[in-house]
Amino acid sequence: MRGLGIDLGTANTVVGTPDEGVVLNEPSYMLVKAKDVDHALAIGADARNLLGRTPVGVSSLRPVRDGVVVDLESARTFVSAVLDHAAPHRRYSPRSKGVMAVPAGATPLERRALLEVGHEAGLRKVGLIPEPVAGALGCGINPMEPRAHLVVDIGGGTSEVTAFCFGGILANRSCRLAGDHLTDVLQQYLRTEHKIIVGDLTAEHTKIGVPDAGQSIVVEGIDPVTGRARLVTLDSEEIADALRPAITEIVQTLATCLDDLPAQAIGDVMSEGLLAIGGGSMLRGLPQLLEDHFGVAVKVAENPLTCVAEGATACLDHPEVVAAYSA
Repeated sequence: MRGLGIDLGTANTVVGTPDEGVVLNEPSYMLVKAKDVDHALAIGADARNLLGRTPVGVSSLRPVRDGVVVDLESARTFVSAVLDHAAPHRRYSPRSKGVMAVPAGATPLERRALLEVGHEAGLRKVGLIPEPVAGALGCGINPMEPRAHLVVDIGGGTSEVTAFCFGGILANRSCRLAGDHLTDVLQQYLRTEHKIIVGDLTAEHTKIGVPDAGQSIVVEGIDPVTGRARLVTLDSEEIADALRPAITEIVQTLATCLDDLPAQAIGDVMSEGLLAIGGGSMLRGLPQLLEDHFGVAVKVAENPLTCVAEGATACLDHPEVVAAYSA
């Protein structure tokens, strides 16, 4: 195996190889026994499906928050388990190379933590590539060409917009409001407006479960007054209205990135448009909001959930990209 491209995201972890493409796409969750983060009982969907129903003595962890490592020990265990799952029957060597995606706005300390996790998980050589650059490369854009490109990445823990050109970052704005925040907003809306308490998984499924206008979804929860189970039916317009203020706040924050761009770069962006990646890019109404605030055409990536890992994988054959954007 020539190496691995890894997108260690807050919501999902995606791993790819140059020969086989995406070989793992799982939620970034891990189950461990209490106070024993050195051994994963389950990772990915198996761990996430037990969220809110874990047995006594078992904890559900998310090793990555806001797009960066929050606990080195649990992150090392998680990445080691991910590598084992990604290549159980392949010629995986603990001395394989890896390129890991990192938020463009990550601090030097956060970048160092990710490098340490990769090395301790068994990768021989680890390179870092900004997530928006990797996402653009995964969508067929050459980040080394002398034209400015603008990418909006709305993930689980972080939203950011990044402009880059000819191997360097021109401007970046980020905020810690993203998919997880929208889930929290929907939970609070259901409790306030419909007097029903729902779990994290239910709120998440509701948020992404009604993509088309005119559809509706039945939500299961608990009545906080009676303590009994209750059902509520929500249509797509109500869900969109509940989320719109939070989404607008995110987009308004990101749109200030345009103030930092050189005038000549604005011309490139006007002609090329804006690329939207990440799970948040699939939310109903988001492309139009981006167009309204940025004033340019918006194109949603064909594979918004995996393009970052695909771009990181492509960097294994293009080390000059990693070298340029790691400087």
